[in-house]
Amino acid sequence: MDTSGAVQSVDRAARVLEILARDGESGVGRLARELGVHRSTASRLVSALRAHDLVERTEGDASLRLGVGVLRLAAATRSRLDLTAQAGPVCDALAERLGETVNVAVFREGAAINLYQAQGASTVALHNWVGDRTVLHATSSGKMLMAHLDDVQRDQLLAAPLDRFTERTVTDPRVLREQLDGARRDGWVGVVEEFEEGLNAAAAPVRGPEGTVIAALSVAGPTYRLGPADLPGAGAELIRAATEISRRLGHRAGVTG
Repeated sequence: MDTSGAVQSVDRAARVLEILARDGESGVGRLARELGVHRSTASRLVSALRAHDLVERTEGDASLRLGVGVLRLAAATRSRLDLTAQAGPVCDALAERLGETVNVAVFREGAAINLYQAQGASTVALHNWVGDRTVLHATSSGKMLMAHLDDVQRDQLLAAPLDRFTERTVTDPRVLREQLDGARRDGWVGVVEEFEEGLNAAAAPVRGPEGTVIAALSVAGPTYRLGPADLPGAGAELIRAATEISRRLGHRAGVTG
């Protein structure tokens, strides 16, 4: 199927938004001239954008400007930018203190998505997980995020086939439920060689202004440095750091969602 026409329309619609962002206001005729298209084509583009509240008429219908729909899109992006901006310095300090890799991850469409990664100066460079999708049931961040999902989402995830990555990967839904309950109760959760052999990790929850868990803060390292006996101490450090990130995001202690 030829999709060149659709791609061209998307490109032109994006240019309309860019023109309005640059100039503040514009008429259909001027948009058509700048795009190099017939006025009727520009009018159809504007109609489509208006249908999604991305463009609106000014008072008196004299010209066009960006609509409130742009604010909704910007707000979705701003929340992620705010999270990484506020978490970054805390993650950097924690990675330096623990000498291990620290990540911030959020739940998206059945997986944990890593938004920020920091490494201590003495840490041997590991894989950069930023932007990667990682499984929920075999990672510390994933387990912490899953622990704070609503019952319906959690049940759906636990009912799906659970891949085994190592001999230690927990795939029994009953055992996982117990771990998720423990994560909520204790404020941290650890994994021992569940996702990769020789790699251990722990995670704690990051809360937004309303008290809901919006991310997981984790630390990961080789088992010879971050052994099972070290995880409770790392968990305590993570709780303190995650509390500081939550505070920077506007969360008040004692408020949970």
